[in-house]
Amino acid sequence: MLLSAIPNCNISFISPALNQIITDLNLFYNQKKVKQEDEAQWVKPQEELKFIQRLAPPLFAAFVALSPIITPPASYGQAIDVQRGASLFSRACIGCHDAGGNIIQPGATLFLKDLQRNGVDTEEEIYRITYYGKGRMPGFGEMCTPRGQCTFGARLQEDEIRLLADFVKSQADQGWPNIGNGGD
Repeated sequence: MLLSAIPNCNISFISPALNQIITDLNLFYNQKKVKQEDEAQWVKPQEELKFIQRLAPPLFAAFVALSPIITPPASYGQAIDVQRGASLFSRACIGCHDAGGNIIQPGATLFLKDLQRNGVDTEEEIYRITYYGKGRMPGFGEMCTPRGQCTFGARLQEDEIRLLADFVKSQADQGWPNIGNGGD
């Protein structure tokens, strides 16, 4: 096989002893090739397992990131806004609305079904109530009036209330997943 692979090679002039060596080498080569293929059948599953173990974490991360259940921010700026909204919520709202609930008025939670039932299911409506207040909910806007309807605590700027309204709406749409401490 070794010499016969060379085109136009005539091996008839080779001595019988050399011819036997070439035949033995070809036999050895073919046996080794078969043995390697047999060993590969045992080695291959181990290599595949190692490959899968190396590939599993990034594939799982990609699956989670691209999953329709989780809606990641579209940009870095949006991620910062979400974090700022969570921080504002933790600072100003969590005392009454921990995890989207309402410890003062149970029927006025921040869950989507209660927001819809109370006619506050848009970001604009959430903004309006956060700014001016409604019922037992105090207003947090800088220009909130009448005085008794507004918070006695620190007031929020208009852009902060917008961030809060966006944050509350997005959390309500997701069923209020665990927000942790909001990155304070």
